[in-house]
Amino acid sequence: MIVGIDLGTTNSAVTIFRDGAPVLVPNSLGDVLTPSAVSVTDKGALLVGMAARERQSTHPTMTATAFKRLMGTQKKLALGRRAFSAEELSALVLGSLKADAEAWAGEPVTGAVITVPAYFNDHQRKATRRAGELAGLKVERLVNEPTAAALGYGIHERGDREPFLVFDLGGGTFDVSIVEVFEGVVEVRASAGDNRLGGEDFNDILTAVAREAIDPAGALARGAKASMLAEVMRAAAERTRRKLTDADEAELSFVWEGKPYSATITADAFEKAAEPLLQRLRDPVLRSLRDSNIRVDNLSEIVLVGGATRMPIVRRAVTRMFGRFPNTALHADHAVALGAAVQAGLKQRDAALQEIRLTDVCPFTLGVETGRRDTKGGIQMGIFSPIIERNTVVPASRVHYFGTLEDNQRIVRFNVYQGEARNVAENIHLDQLEVPVPPKPRGEIVVEVRFSYDPSGLLEVDIAVPATGLRQQWIVSSGEGDGSPEDLERRRAALAALKVHPRDDAVNAATLARAERCYEGFLGDHRQYIGEIITAFHEVLDRQESHAITEMRAQVESALDQLEGERFL
Repeated sequence: MIVGIDLGTTNSAVTIFRDGAPVLVPNSLGDVLTPSAVSVTDKGALLVGMAARERQSTHPTMTATAFKRLMGTQKKLALGRRAFSAEELSALVLGSLKADAEAWAGEPVTGAVITVPAYFNDHQRKATRRAGELAGLKVERLVNEPTAAALGYGIHERGDREPFLVFDLGGGTFDVSIVEVFEGVVEVRASAGDNRLGGEDFNDILTAVAREAIDPAGALARGAKASMLAEVMRAAAERTRRKLTDADEAELSFVWEGKPYSATITADAFEKAAEPLLQRLRDPVLRSLRDSNIRVDNLSEIVLVGGATRMPIVRRAVTRMFGRFPNTALHADHAVALGAAVQAGLKQRDAALQEIRLTDVCPFTLGVETGRRDTKGGIQMGIFSPIIERNTVVPASRVHYFGTLEDNQRIVRFNVYQGEARNVAENIHLDQLEVPVPPKPRGEIVVEVRFSYDPSGLLEVDIAVPATGLRQQWIVSSGEGDGSPEDLERRRAALAALKVHPRDDAVNAATLARAERCYEGFLGDHRQYIGEIITAFHEVLDRQESHAITEMRAQVESALDQLEGERFL
């Protein structure tokens, strides 16, 4: 049995695809949401879920929450006398969900599809996979949360749909994806996000507002008790935030050292204090629209998912941003988990999903470090040269060419990075590759570098030196690891089919051949027009973007149809 798991910052859930539909699995308490919390008792026993969450305000130094934000880092969280990494804590939550699924379904869990924020980088994705393996799970696939939410929205049951935007604001992360559905293909056009923005940050804002009203001088607790008071106020802030979902004002109250404290928080005051967070919602939305070349007016709808989208201040911000009301029909806390179940069903080749195909995008740009000569003749290194750009539909294969920088250079070293910054020091370093080259004057030796990337995070790097005929190949495992040798070979074979330039693809080659024939057969303005069409098509083919190529090829064919129709009238 393969399960779907939404490993959330605040809450997690496990699902199964059964009888043609995704099903939420209840935990031992009968709840379908399990708090992503771990606590250690005085006797050293581990508590996971609600039992741990309830201890957060009373035993803050023995309890960990929101550790998803630390995935992929070296930071340890001390719980009593023990220290845990974020992936170890996540493994405990995943193990609990696995046990719940096995108890409910009465059969062993053999694999899992686990969701991750679309903007999780390589280190964070690897940490998530390791957490699954520590929990005894075979991680079949990591799927981006907004992609899962789109599947949970039920698009696998609908016909062709115009592009729509999934706005996913959870407890700790914010993701945006633009999705389109046509002929049974669920295609993600673009994704963007902010891994440090979520409901937890809005809780911090409310806590700050309450602290200013109740304890502006910070006199209630100092030293060792300060952390305990912070957790007490944080828990009160979260309760108040939920109350403000249905009211214009709410009382934030708590008891500290036997004395009650309270403050009335209005929705207007909360919105004003949270304005900087609301502004941060805009950038990922704009980036996804820009990368997908889709205007706001062309979006069929805006779908809200993630528990933090229940906040009226967020819904108002989204309404103002898009000039229309968002779709709130989907259960905000369940959508991602239900979509994970659909992906699990696809992995199990469930008959109800046999006609569905899912495409995703590369969330970060992949490229290599390059150098350039400055005006004084010196070499400036550390410049990022993209090869596969973010939001390229995967699987994808792209090739770039580089020349030697120095006379008689004997080795070309390629440092592989993931990120968006021009300075490679600000990106994620993935690997270092070296190839020998013959000593020649600088720039004379050209090295061909091809990146091929698949949906599960396999990056294959092919480097060729035409002057010597040397060809070398490396595998840079980005995200999900290599899997079994058989699985690795299968994935590499799929990538090999992509290592042909789009202009050499049979369909594109036929269109180009037809255009060339028409160019020879017409004269004057018609010939010039066809030449411009051929140039434009070559430019799109060189960008190697499948969606743009398909659209441009259709335009070329339509233009040629009109011209050849005119010719024989």
